[in-house]
Amino acid sequence: MGCRARRPTCPDTFEGNDMSSVARVTTITAFSESGFDDAVSIGIARAAETLRNVKGAWVKEQKVKVEGGSVIEWSVTLEVTFVLEG
Repeated sequence: MGCRARRPTCPDTFEGNDMSSVARVTTITAFSESGFDDAVSIGIARAAETLRNVKGAWVKEQKVKVEGGSVIEWSVTLEVTFVLEG
């Protein structure tokens, strides 16, 4: 049963809308000294260095590190989706 049969609002995330593709999800955490957007970009760039066919990510968690009353580091935990070859 494809994605559309279960959830009509599910986006087409696989190449060529081939619903017979198999995807895997892995969890990563990325850090930035300038913001959440930067942390997400760093995480996706790093994942793409190791994983082939990265198709998307869900920001599962956001955190900040505070020192002296100021934010000094932003971090995100990402659930990265990639399509398996074969």
